[in-house]
Amino acid sequence: MKAKIHPKYEPAKITCACGNVIETRSTAKDLKVEICSACHPFFTGKQKLVDTAGRIERFRRKYNIKD
Repeated sequence: MKAKIHPKYEPAKITCACGNVIETRSTAKDLKVEICSACHPFFTGKQKLVDTAGRIERFRRKYNIKD
């Protein structure tokens, strides 16, 4: 690596709107995000499927899938 051309890579804090703080390293000091893995529906398991015109229900009936 060439000297004096790269940005400094320092400890940083990522703060989510939910209040979760993640400590990592970055070229930016502090980052603020709206959503993180602690509050995102995909990671928390609270994701809901939107059923458009009964497609999910037809799929479940076709393959005999029960909740």
